[in-house]
Amino acid sequence: MPDVILPVLDEAGAIPWVLGAMPPGYRAIVVDNGSSDGSGAIAAELGALVVDEPRRGFGAACHAGLLAASAEIVCIMDCDGSFDPGELPRLVALIESGEAELALGRRRPAPGSWPAHARLANLVLVRLLRARAGIALRDLGPMRAARRQALLDLDLRDRAFGYPLEMVLRAAAREWPIVELAVAYRPRTGSSKVTGTLRGTVRAVRDMTRMLASAARD
Repeated sequence: MPDVILPVLDEAGAIPWVLGAMPPGYRAIVVDNGSSDGSGAIAAELGALVVDEPRRGFGAACHAGLLAASAEIVCIMDCDGSFDPGELPRLVALIESGEAELALGRRRPAPGSWPAHARLANLVLVRLLRARAGIALRDLGPMRAARRQALLDLDLRDRAFGYPLEMVLRAAAREWPIVELAVAYRPRTGSSKVTGTLRGTVRAVRDMTRMLASAARD
């Protein structure tokens, strides 16, 4: 069964619900990226495999989780309560059937779940992705599934917020079938520290824009 990589930074309030909603047989790998609220200990008590990754960054946490995983298929998703792990088997089914080599959850937002600045940033990025790389997506959402070894073979280098975009760019360059599937997106638990804030959104856009510029030069 798949491993589920959950990058975590101070998500103590959301972890019990997320782990409790994990589909049967799916193993949760919580990557603690420097939490100060006991997130790692809570996750361990609830049965998750906990990996400490002191180097801050979404990409750093995802890569640490990927190295710790052992399942043939891995999933990645936020651990803030905005995504329902119950949606994961639908993405995994796309990988198992061969319909996709990279399955992406396209956010279907509930009211109040996606701040206007973050939604606008996502729109700009997907349009740039289409214009500069010819990849037609509607979202760069952080719920996704793929085969573990295939992801390792992509040799992703970004360790910050450019990681999700680099994954798409490298997968497309290798002509992977990439399929989007609509998934529910609800208000997160607790306060956002990254793309839910204007400052975090600016950082994410900066990292991803640099990634796109680098891809265009290559």
